[in-house]
Amino acid sequence: MGAAGSPWSLIHAEREALLSDLEGVGRTPGVWGTRSLCGEWSVHQVLGHMLSTAMMTPPRFLREMAKAGFRFPKFSAAGVAEWTKATPEETIAAFRAAQGRTTAPPGPTEAMLGEAVVHSEDIRRPLGLRRVYPEEALVRVADFFKGSNLLIGSKNRIAGVRLRAEDVGWTHGEGPEVRGPMLSLVMTMTGRSAHLDDLAGDGLAAYSSRLSRA
Repeated sequence: MGAAGSPWSLIHAEREALLSDLEGVGRTPGVWGTRSLCGEWSVHQVLGHMLSTAMMTPPRFLREMAKAGFRFPKFSAAGVAEWTKATPEETIAAFRAAQGRTTAPPGPTEAMLGEAVVHSEDIRRPLGLRRVYPEEALVRVADFFKGSNLLIGSKNRIAGVRLRAEDVGWTHGEGPEVRGPMLSLVMTMTGRSAHLDDLAGDGLAAYSSRLSRA
């Protein structure tokens, strides 16, 4: 697929890769209750959130946002509560059933690719799982987030530094350099401080100060 094409095949591939990894994870509550890289959510709740988003449509989004008083944190929490099933097996089965869907909230489809990559890593890293994400997926996500302040403020977070991926041919911005793996640049762009330890450069101290250490 060319870089200008629809990202849905990449989204579906990332969902499938996550499902494959999760099939090897134990089903004990202690494992699935592990805190993810996404706020206060457990890894099970992040999977529930991904399921909620996969099932979303524009009309449903508007209805659910209205119910939440147009407060996005309340809207997200309601989705997690509704779609995180009683057991991991049930949530995995429901996510597998939704894996090939192309429904989404309003907005650029690239945001769904960002969700598929970032939330998958939110789950994988705390569980000690590793994936070599496709270069195209990482670059497309970075190119989307670098120009967006929607919800997570990536554009502001990376202002005034030069980001350089050491494993792919990607750079962005002007200023003191922050360099490291493309995945770690993507994750820190979206506020995940756990990946700061993978980065280096003259701009790292200033960049790190923009992320709250979890």
